Amino acid sequence: MTKSFEKSVQANKRLQDLIPGGAHTYAKGEDQYPFEMAPVIDHGAGAHVWDVDGHEYIEYGSGLRAVSLGHAHPKVVEAVQREIGRGSNFVRPSIVELAAAERFLASVPTAEMVKFAKNGSDATTAAVKLARAVTGRPLIALCSDHAFFSIDDWFITRTPMSAGIPDEIGELTVGFPYGDLAATEEVLRRHEGRIACLILEAATQHEPPAGYLEGLRDLAHRYGALLIFDEMITGFRFSEAGAQGLYGVAPDLSTFGKALGNGFAVSALAGKREFMERGGLRDSHERVFLLSTTHGAETHALAAAVAVMDVYAEEGVAARLHERGERLAKGVREVAAAAGVQDHVLVRGRASNLVFATLDENLEPSQPYRTLFLRELLLGGVIGPSFVVSAALTDEDIDRTVAVVAGACEVYRAALDAGDPRGWTGGRPVKPVFRRYV
Repeated sequence: MTKSFEKSVQANKRLQDLIPGGAHTYAKGEDQYPFEMAPVIDHGAGAHVWDVDGHEYIEYGSGLRAVSLGHAHPKVVEAVQREIGRGSNFVRPSIVELAAAERFLASVPTAEMVKFAKNGSDATTAAVKLARAVTGRPLIALCSDHAFFSIDDWFITRTPMSAGIPDEIGELTVGFPYGDLAATEEVLRRHEGRIACLILEAATQHEPPAGYLEGLRDLAHRYGALLIFDEMITGFRFSEAGAQGLYGVAPDLSTFGKALGNGFAVSALAGKREFMERGGLRDSHERVFLLSTTHGAETHALAAAVAVMDVYAEEGVAARLHERGERLAKGVREVAAAAGVQDHVLVRGRASNLVFATLDENLEPSQPYRTLFLRELLLGGVIGPSFVVSAALTDEDIDRTVAVVAGACEVYRAALDAGDPRGWTGGRPVKPVFRRYV
């Protein structure tokens, strides 16, 4: 150990005493980091953050992929400060809401209407509720291979943390596998006339098989269901028009968030007019209580979103994210190979959305080896549960990261040779987010 985390350890104890889990997102929990090495952040700028102990880190996965431009981007900060000084929430819509809707639909032309909210779960739950109203069907089919869709019961019922959710609710959600149209059609056939929608991420760690998204859209429509893309991660990070723009397949409904606000709380439900109007004032069908949130249209958050979309368009941010990720992935793969751990330390995913995998002696995913790897990164001044890049990363940042990874890979090799990583983990291993007991 060459760093003292004393202040972070004390702050984490206080956080645990006052906040269930010690964080407001489980993925940010102390249990996701090596024992007594979970930094509590004091502030950030660009691609760097500083913890309460004064340590500086190069940061990846900023804000769980939300901060794609870097912390405190000047154009976003300027837009937010301007609107806060004019009032942030009124008894009627602000003209900023119109500006944000027009800007969003110009960026994502495959959608015809949009409604804003504050978090991704609100948007995805509104999407599946709307699909149920449109089709008159009770079941939701979600992609079983994708990690997260919502904090709400319809999704959490399918995780190990389903305590508090009646079994009857779980019976209303079914799963289908990614990339397998035949298996998905079998699910639709088994529940024929009862599935309201298919919801999935258009892509995650692997590109969609040729023709898959088009085939899935056609399959959903053939069985009378809607197709929903969860673009919380892919939106803006894959392209300014989202995955639907990149792959040329327009879903019936889609949801956006994370990178849309560069850290400010804003999400979006978007889709075809014929469906979105069900939540409006001009449709003759039974009304849908679609999204109605007190803070959903706060002016400063929508101004942040407009600024983000402008910066993406003016500065080619999506292309830069891919270029930064490609440079990082190449460097990590090279130093992993040099240390002889290229089969154990893996970089996966689209260049703008990289994750790393840590495999044991049997090439199986390993939490102890992940702990070892995270620990060496932290000691070297790199923090992140992934290698998801921000546009603020410099060449120097990436080169420094690769050098730290090289050192981590040497330690990884030593642990593999010893047949046991426990001597290098510093204590209990990091834990999966979804588990039934502590």
